[in-house]
Amino acid sequence: MINVSNLKIDFKKISSKQNLKKNEVNVLFLDKFKEIKFKPMWLNNEIEKFLIQNSKSRKIKHPYLFETQFGLFLIIPILKKTNDYSLDIENQGGLIFDEISNDFYDSINFYIDDELYSSNLLRGFCLKSYKFENYKSNEKKRKIKNILIFSQNYSKIKSIFQFDLNLVKGVYFTRDLVWKPANILNPKSFAEECKKLKKFGVKLQILNESNLKKIGMTSLLAVGQGSRQESHVVVMEWSGGNKNEKPLTFVGKGVCFDSGGLSLKPAKSMEDMKWDMGGAATVSGLMEAVARNKIKKNVVGIIGLVENMPDGNAQRPGDVIKSFSGKTIEVLNTDAEGRLVLADLLSWAEKNIKPAFMIDLATLTGAMIVSLGKVRAGLFCNNNNLTKKIEVSGEKTGDKVWSMPLDTEYDKMINTEIADMKNIGGMGAGSITAACFLQRHVENTPWAHLDIAGVTWLSNSTKTSSAGASGWGVKLLFDLTRNFDYKI
Repeated sequence: MINVSNLKIDFKKISSKQNLKKNEVNVLFLDKFKEIKFKPMWLNNEIEKFLIQNSKSRKIKHPYLFETQFGLFLIIPILKKTNDYSLDIENQGGLIFDEISNDFYDSINFYIDDELYSSNLLRGFCLKSYKFENYKSNEKKRKIKNILIFSQNYSKIKSIFQFDLNLVKGVYFTRDLVWKPANILNPKSFAEECKKLKKFGVKLQILNESNLKKIGMTSLLAVGQGSRQESHVVVMEWSGGNKNEKPLTFVGKGVCFDSGGLSLKPAKSMEDMKWDMGGAATVSGLMEAVARNKIKKNVVGIIGLVENMPDGNAQRPGDVIKSFSGKTIEVLNTDAEGRLVLADLLSWAEKNIKPAFMIDLATLTGAMIVSLGKVRAGLFCNNNNLTKKIEVSGEKTGDKVWSMPLDTEYDKMINTEIADMKNIGGMGAGSITAACFLQRHVENTPWAHLDIAGVTWLSNSTKTSSAGASGWGVKLLFDLTRNFDYKI
């Protein structure tokens, strides 16, 4: 028995007996010849004829629920498989959950023998079933649904699905973190959440403010100095590859609440700032998925956890600070704080981890939402081969990106009279100048920056995610990590 979300999933051999109960949905698959594939032994000619005729007359292209005198049947048109990871089938799984999401349908029976098809389908089904209910009373929570997978290959289907389930749980971890309010998830409690990964074999190093001062992460510390919550950095290591292989390194912005600091945000803009730690959440979820599936790569996740608050001790517009790299920064806007956090993390990682590549993720700029909306993340990269690999994984998994420029003309916009750089670039191209700022803290390592401001939190549901925390990026980065060939 597998418990995930409000689902209890079990796998069984097809039985010749079947009771057609009123709250029970039988999921049957229709092939391109309009015949039922993976047909259960109990399905008699009368029921089969009714379902096929009505499916033909309705020209069904998507999951369709028939409420008949024989019982409830959900007819699914079989899609063409492209490879081991099928986004189309995953999306179909999400649509199936939508059809039976009502609490009235408490038992769902799938009849299928194709291992890869069922695993892709169940991945989408489980992703869409997610709902954050941590703070609701029990009577307001959804009812449990019993999901049975009937197949002659039930044991093999269960085994293959475990891999996808581990990925789903990584996405769930990310979504859970993003949903949590800032009075519960602060830098210290976020670091505590990461300790859960130790049971999967992830090594953890948690650095507090005293440690960070000794290291010299003064740019990161400047962001959090106006908060009563102590800043932290968490380094997560998974050693699944050869000792001589350079680690794949992922860096996440973790601003647990962003008031804007003394450059205070308007009230309306502050409402959603509990999820300004979306980059750190994605890195944490990725580490869980990698470790659960024992991926044969060396992977490091680094997250900077701070709170940006106004206070008598907060940094001021016009302050000049020194980053870990030794470069000085004129802080003209304290609400452009995420880049100050990432700057130290990137410089530190390049010097100490010596990675094969670095990819940072951050809900960095509102300008990215203006540019790409909530469909794609902005991709900035200093390496064409790495760009291509990220784009391929994005299209494959549905975590789509769009490549953005890093021209020197944009970089010049962050020059300033009194320091090595300033933390804003003036009017226009805000996402690009923010990426140029980060690039100045990377020396020779292949690096990519993903601005996920538009895709971390959804206003409307998608095929595999409800509105709210999307878990964007875990699938993309997991696919990239799993298939990375070190050719960049």
